[in-house]
Amino acid sequence: MYFGITFSPLNVESFIRSLWSSNSIHKRCHRLCCHLQVDFWRPHSEDQVTIGSVVDIQIPARYLNLVYTTLDQSAMEYEIFIEDVQSAVDGQADSGASPRAHSYTKYNTWSEIEAWIDSTASANPTLVSKQVIGNTFEGRPLILLKIGKSSTSTKPAIFMDCGFHAREWIAPAFCQWFVKEAVETYGSDTEMTSLLNDMDVYVMPVFNVDGYVFSHTNNRMWRKTRSKISGTSCIGTDPNRNFDAGWCTIGASSDPCSDTFCGKTPESEIETKTVADFIRRNKSTIKAYITVHSYSQLLLFPYSYTFNLAAHHSELLTVAQGASAALTSLYGTRYTSGPGAATIYPAAGGSDDWAYDLGIKYSYTFELRDTGFYGFLLPESQIKPTCEETMLAVKYIATHVKNNLY
Repeated sequence: MYFGITFSPLNVESFIRSLWSSNSIHKRCHRLCCHLQVDFWRPHSEDQVTIGSVVDIQIPARYLNLVYTTLDQSAMEYEIFIEDVQSAVDGQADSGASPRAHSYTKYNTWSEIEAWIDSTASANPTLVSKQVIGNTFEGRPLILLKIGKSSTSTKPAIFMDCGFHAREWIAPAFCQWFVKEAVETYGSDTEMTSLLNDMDVYVMPVFNVDGYVFSHTNNRMWRKTRSKISGTSCIGTDPNRNFDAGWCTIGASSDPCSDTFCGKTPESEIETKTVADFIRRNKSTIKAYITVHSYSQLLLFPYSYTFNLAAHHSELLTVAQGASAALTSLYGTRYTSGPGAATIYPAAGGSDDWAYDLGIKYSYTFELRDTGFYGFLLPESQIKPTCEETMLAVKYIATHVKNNLY
């Protein structure tokens, strides 16, 4: 098995990719991972490690020599990917005063995104409207932008969210890029114009706002929400394990300290419940659900909580493959398409499975660049090409949805 490990000696992190051939993989993983308090990057917990999995792990500096020794004694080949993670983190930090115009090629803070939302809606009143649908655990607004040509009648819609997991900064960057492209190309791009004339697109630039803020101010690798869990000192729930879709049955943890904690109950997180309530209220008009994550270069669809195939598996796969081909056509970036459980790993409580079971047939999850070299620390230089190629895939899905409404 290829085992990618991320080390942190002081300010240094290393990706190590090595071959595991022993059947005692879980014992080794347990020793290296649980006992050393590692941070899983991929997959997101020890329970999801299987023979053949690619695993990326962040290890505390004090255990570096022990881990090297364990790898060497196991005769595992490994390759260092990132020599100094702190430098990569520092390189993503705000380097000074923000430019006068909103930048789509840097990782914006929540305050910058919030200001951009207001200015975009104000500047494009016939095409963009802003809705606050609730508040986060820490009291920040949960904001949707509705993109579509104003109409006196109710139009079918697509719902797209970004930023479920706080450290996946490329995801909110894409939602901002999508809005920019929709506004700037409406009237000149035939495909976008037709889409926005006939449909609305709800865009939630940041789902997990509290976690996103925390990843900018305190811990770049924070994943979960920031809710307080009664009876424990641990903070936060994995919002993509908190939906009522096979909740907490597989690929999720009941341990509040785990990065894949499923929550006390389905929709225990205010962010989860707020979005779920909005989608339920608008179920009759929402025809597609797209959620954007990183990393792994995957285009997934239901199911993740079971290996059973979705009723519409054939069509969902065909559309995913077409969207992936469109994406690849620009820069040659390769994506893998398929149902979540079989393509990446089983995971219950995901929003895409929940939306599909609610009746939204076209339900997709993007895992954006890359495949592990940078992981969550994708350089800002890759924002533009990542967003450009992903736009082609999203437009492909949206066009298929529009052409198959009735």
